[in-house]
Amino acid sequence: MSAKQRFRPGAFFLSYGFLMAIVVMIAVFSLYSPNFFSLKNGLFILHAAAPSMILATGVALVLMTGKIDISIGSTAYLSAAIGVVLMMRLHVNPGLAMLIVLPIGAVLGAINGFVVVILRVNPLIATLGSYFTFRGLALQISNSMTISIPAQLGNLGSLRIGPIFVDILFAGIVLAIYQVIHTRTIFGRHVMAVGNGAEVAQKVGIPVDRVSFLTFTLAGFMASIGGVLTMFQVSSLSPTLGQGYEFTAIALLVIGGVSLFGGEGTILPGILLGALALTIIQSGLNFIGASVFVYPLVRGGIIFIAMYADSLKTMSKRHVKVLAEQ
Repeated sequence: MSAKQRFRPGAFFLSYGFLMAIVVMIAVFSLYSPNFFSLKNGLFILHAAAPSMILATGVALVLMTGKIDISIGSTAYLSAAIGVVLMMRLHVNPGLAMLIVLPIGAVLGAINGFVVVILRVNPLIATLGSYFTFRGLALQISNSMTISIPAQLGNLGSLRIGPIFVDILFAGIVLAIYQVIHTRTIFGRHVMAVGNGAEVAQKVGIPVDRVSFLTFTLAGFMASIGGVLTMFQVSSLSPTLGQGYEFTAIALLVIGGVSLFGGEGTILPGILLGALALTIIQSGLNFIGASVFVYPLVRGGIIFIAMYADSLKTMSKRHVKVLAEQ
């Protein structure tokens, strides 16, 4: 029997461990609180996870190319802040203001792409600079204040079709579109090829720079949508909007099977499972009355475990590849 055909418990656990963990978490929280395992709470969990799923969708393509973007939280905040300033101070029509906001996210993402692809700055350093710059600009134009948005927009954050929140349906449509892009288009295949080896991809004629630039642009575009959805849900712009979203999105993606080393992962069901895992934990802690100070500790632990598991999975695959070649 070849190494590829053998059942490897370690590899199985690394691949499906978080899926099993979701089931265990639901069972444990349901024991503590009977109301946790209900359709109503399930819909609220998906409702809370919708902005994170949309943010993570854009970052997923960046990670799949073997790069990283830690500026999406600040991109979300700056985009939302510009929208609020247009509406509340310049009295621009809310619908028009929201249409202006979305391309702004794409422009901010394109700036990251330019710095990384054209100026050849390390993606971590480049987007770290953007993280501080974009958030600083947003704080400046909003005067670091919490600003309420028009009631008609705030109502969109809780709009439903029957029992289902509209933003859940919207997030589902976005995930489906990106799943098609990832699995059924030339661009999606190029993304995976770049992640599996940019030099090899360049040699076979794949436009590596163009692909990488587009992934950063799309990440910014999706971040602006995520920022607007978050603003709708809380009916205001606050100085903390988007804070920590970049790490939540990356943890969500790694939990869902997207490798930090590039060239591996799925949009569906990966992002959905990752979002559910993180949101179920937060919702469960809230149900059992845990201190709010526990949340960052638990989230940080999950991020560490997810990234460690990703590293182990990558090393395991390399080991199996070496054995197969022998």
